[in-house]
Amino acid sequence: MSASEIIRQVSELAEPIATQLGLELVAVLYQTHTRPATLRVDIRNPAQGTGLTDCEQMSRALEEVLDQTDLIPSAYVLEVSSPGVERTLTTDREFIVFRGFPVMVKTFGPVDGKKQWEGRLLERDGEYVYLTIAGRRVAVPRSQVARVQLMRSERG
Repeated sequence: MSASEIIRQVSELAEPIATQLGLELVAVLYQTHTRPATLRVDIRNPAQGTGLTDCEQMSRALEEVLDQTDLIPSAYVLEVSSPGVERTLTTDREFIVFRGFPVMVKTFGPVDGKKQWEGRLLERDGEYVYLTIAGRRVAVPRSQVARVQLMRSERG
């Protein structure tokens, strides 16, 4: 089974577990270049900062389900963690989960005279990354976006 298929199936198993625990599933990564392979599951507690207890509960519950399914036949290490601050956003799912969060958008070259934009993430579509900056909606062309990174939130 391919790594992408394992990620898809683990995501399908992990999503309801996270929901039941009051958490959000942010990302699933399966890294086969390590020995043993590493299955990393990033979660977020939307009600408060993600803590060690959240990671432990998710790890125990997911491990139990994974052991029952035998989805990953070879040895692997399960890591459950918080995505952390200053994380680079890459997937459509991350752009949805972190909507409303403060981000920094860096561009390959100047866009309207700037190479760096800071604001709150609104959304991303096929052509633009949309931010709110000082109450104004700004569209940065995706073709110019080098990186979108979460910033420390004043929320806590």
